[in-house]
Amino acid sequence: MRGIVLSMVLLLSVSMSAQDVQGFVGGLLRDYPKARLLDIYKSCFQGYMGAEHLVLDKESVGAYLDTELSSTSLDELMPWYYEPCGMDSSYYRVSLRAVKEGFISRDLLLDAFVRSAASHPPVETWRDRWQQIIGAIDEMNLDLPNYQEDKQFIDSILTAGKYAISHSPQYREAYHPHYRIVERGIFERDIKPMLGFRH
Repeated sequence: MRGIVLSMVLLLSVSMSAQDVQGFVGGLLRDYPKARLLDIYKSCFQGYMGAEHLVLDKESVGAYLDTELSSTSLDELMPWYYEPCGMDSSYYRVSLRAVKEGFISRDLLLDAFVRSAASHPPVETWRDRWQQIIGAIDEMNLDLPNYQEDKQFIDSILTAGKYAISHSPQYREAYHPHYRIVERGIFERDIKPMLGFRH
């Protein structure tokens, strides 16, 4: 009897997990209808893994941020100042809008980004988590462009022991994503108070 109850609990938790994934994906596609599977994947891995690489050279990362700030107009940026990444929300995307409008400094965002990129979980744990996520997405039968090609590309990246990819060209053209990834604790302590009630 105990085994049957345990099995039912496990089945319920799996179905709840699938509902969580499907709810998240539905919300992302509502906010970003031009997104492809690549963009769903990117949001999910950012929410779980954080920044896409270990920052070893703060000076070059700062120079790249300066270039992006100087070459991006406010009209190009999405209207938000920050949004949680993926389903895990362990990290936030902080828009360059927050710097360009003077709510936070360039140095504060750079420092928060560098500190947030200090470490991340092993790629193997992310690969296992993605298999659960993609299983739930498959059940949604989404009519996304290049779905199978994107899925195979993601599989090839993970098989190679990597995890980071870029946004799709369609997403970049439609939404001009200009942001930095910041760990939730750092964001809530150092950045969110500077933004007040803005979101």
